[in-house]
Amino acid sequence: MRTSRDPVRVVLAEDSVLLREGIARLLTDAGFDVVGLSDNAGTLLAQIEASQPDVAIVDVRMPPTHTDEGLRAAHEIRERWPEIGVVLLSQYVEVGLASRLLAKGPNRIGYLLKDRITDVEEFAAAVRRVAEGGSSLDPTVVTQLLALRQASNDLQRLTARERQVLALMAEGLSNQAVADRLVVSVRAVEKHVTSIFDKLGLPLTNDAHRRVLAVLAFIRN
Repeated sequence: MRTSRDPVRVVLAEDSVLLREGIARLLTDAGFDVVGLSDNAGTLLAQIEASQPDVAIVDVRMPPTHTDEGLRAAHEIRERWPEIGVVLLSQYVEVGLASRLLAKGPNRIGYLLKDRITDVEEFAAAVRRVAEGGSSLDPTVVTQLLALRQASNDLQRLTARERQVLALMAEGLSNQAVADRLVVSVRAVEKHVTSIFDKLGLPLTNDAHRRVLAVLAFIRN
């Protein structure tokens, strides 16, 4: 069983050999244990079954059709190995794809644009969040999702600042990280989060679970 001191174990599926090797090197340098590399979904699934990693990083478009092989592999991973996190990489923002991926919940899931990889610190943090059971959505994806869903009655009840906080929650950020991003106090963020929970009518339960419900409300409305 993995402990908090063990490196996060990763398998990576990307059909571009240069990008695949580059990401693997970045992850290794950042302290991850890359236990499998593949250029197609079939090999990826075999490697996952054999190595039982903490996270699978998967390109959305892979051989043979370069359409949605990665997305279909991600769904299969979530069905067969729900304890394994999945981070999908995409060249472009595909809001419909993100919604389909998150339909079963935002736990252990990430959706990042490939451009985000160049910020190694943020990329590594996103992969670790997913490995720990959280979510990580690319800020560009979150912005477009929010724009599509602002017509929702529930979301219309939120203030502009509360929508900002909810969008950052959807990226997978903690209250402290949200406070740092918005340059406000953690206490101020906590008040916004509480107000979001109230306005979305989320039941009283543990804070981590309500955060998941709030993100789902954001995605589904």
